[in-house]
Amino acid sequence: MPTGGVLGTGASALLAFQRAMSTVGHNVANATTPGYSRQRVEFEARAGQPGRISIGQGVDVDNLRRLADGLVYARQLDSAGEMGRLTQMTGLSSRVDKLISDPTTGLATAWSSFFSAAKGVVADPTSTAARSQMLTTGGQLATRWRSLDGHLTQLGNEVEASLKDNITAANQLAGEIANLNRDIIASGDNASPDLLDQRDLRVGQLSALVGAEGVLQDDGAMNVFTIGGQPMVLGARAMQLSTVADPYQANRAQLAVQSPAGPVPLPAGAVSGAIGGLLEFRSNVLDPARAELGRLATAFAETFNATQRGGVDYAGNPGTDFFTLPDPKVYPHSGNAAASTASFATSLADVGALTGNNLLLRFDGAAWSAARADTGQAVAMTGSGTGADPFVVDGVNLVLSGAATAGDRFLLQPTAAAAGGIQLALTDPGQIAAAAPMTVGLDAGNIGNVSGGTASVTDPALFAGFTSANISFIDANTYTVDGGPPIAYAPGDTITGSGWSLVLKGNPAAGDEINLGRTGPRSSDNANARLLAAVDAKAVLNGGRTDVTAGMSQLTARVGGDARHAQLNLDAQQVMDDQILAERESVSGVNLDEEATNMLRYQQAYQAAAQVIATADTMFQALLGAVRR
Repeated sequence: MPTGGVLGTGASALLAFQRAMSTVGHNVANATTPGYSRQRVEFEARAGQPGRISIGQGVDVDNLRRLADGLVYARQLDSAGEMGRLTQMTGLSSRVDKLISDPTTGLATAWSSFFSAAKGVVADPTSTAARSQMLTTGGQLATRWRSLDGHLTQLGNEVEASLKDNITAANQLAGEIANLNRDIIASGDNASPDLLDQRDLRVGQLSALVGAEGVLQDDGAMNVFTIGGQPMVLGARAMQLSTVADPYQANRAQLAVQSPAGPVPLPAGAVSGAIGGLLEFRSNVLDPARAELGRLATAFAETFNATQRGGVDYAGNPGTDFFTLPDPKVYPHSGNAAASTASFATSLADVGALTGNNLLLRFDGAAWSAARADTGQAVAMTGSGTGADPFVVDGVNLVLSGAATAGDRFLLQPTAAAAGGIQLALTDPGQIAAAAPMTVGLDAGNIGNVSGGTASVTDPALFAGFTSANISFIDANTYTVDGGPPIAYAPGDTITGSGWSLVLKGNPAAGDEINLGRTGPRSSDNANARLLAAVDAKAVLNGGRTDVTAGMSQLTARVGGDARHAQLNLDAQQVMDDQILAERESVSGVNLDEEATNMLRYQQAYQAAAQVIATADTMFQALLGAVRR
């Protein structure tokens, strides 16, 4: 073999193995670099010259290969989006669960203390201390409701801030991916593996924020789309996410994408990842929790107030409201016609019909309709909207004023603001209506088994002039009040008079008489106090099937279930994510033992190549010496 061939062969080997050792060193240096994919030098033998005996001419570096699996990477993107979504759902849902279930922040302790104090008034209705304790614990219960709602509101504010921060981060990543695409396109087939790693790392980080899918293009660029098909990166161009104000509530952000015409709102399912988790938590956990908390506050306060108004206080006056509540809220859509002057006055119609669901009210130019804001399901709406015949929808009265135009929309929140606005109305312990408004006297000659009755004030103004009344039964099914016209009666019916009502205990007989008298001041009667102390067990929710205590337990169970469900899903996804990471590491990860072996092998080959060059030099020097002789 000519000495030049030996020298060339040795030189090619020396350069090739030097490149191989550099690559091994690069792998070792980036063993802990996030997103780094192992690189490998691939060799190709130099062929001999045509027409001669085929003797190789050495070796060339054919390719610097980046070891990566596209299918594993696609799965990694999917998992990153789910991990981002479930991490947000789990962390935030568990905070709601702790707020509602913890004895320090929840309602249970204050609820129990209030009804224990009410039982104290039952035991001694003339005790100022007992009445004061009931008033104090009532204020504490209202404060606890407001505080709990305030914590949920603060959590909502954190969601709004996190949403904007994550959108800023997503936009930055999209811009960096677009810049990397530009550099990769410019490099053609010689794009650096490290450049590809940097792009894949950022696409993975973007997926953790919005849920992403990468689509490789023929020019080497990667287009990135969200799970809803919204483009985030197209070649060297990045799309920008933003927020717009909710058309019903200006302080609430909606996700949007920037377009030449301005921001365009995106539907709820357009993104996943951390941003999708924030939006899902807000709509599926936080909003329902606040609405249900408000529904419980409304049911409790309205029922307790109604019972309080049915009795008389220590001064003998009809009871007044124990608590105050804000009315249901109605918000107009920001896109309603400028000519529209429509607005609604709201009030509670029926506690048992309250669902707490937010509703959308629409006017088509001829009629109004209602639908659930979350599902779009139609909801029955009755009435004409006047003061005499208000609209009634999901237990709420709506009185329309002004002129509506076709296309007008309103958001009705029946209970979302109730827990945050409940207040103690009474200031004087003597105003607690512990006594029944009337005494029920039974004639000595009665032959029925009536043993008394439950009396209530129905109209304080009319009851103000009440002093006494006589109920006389003509027969078991007919009675008169103060000699008035006969009135049909069935056991359990409510007997009414001027500002009062009475439900008898037992069944009357013909000739029975009941004499009613007004309860005087400083009465020791506790009939109405017993009713007040039993409000916690009174079934008033869900059409009269559920009491407020059970409702609170159901709320606690529901938010706890949401938190547990999110945690289980996160745990399952974490297992899958770990498996995908292990698969990636098996292909792309750097094994230091393997790299050490490769380094030793290439080092030995490099030394051998150097020996080939030294041999070629010796041969060349011997040849020169022979020529000189």
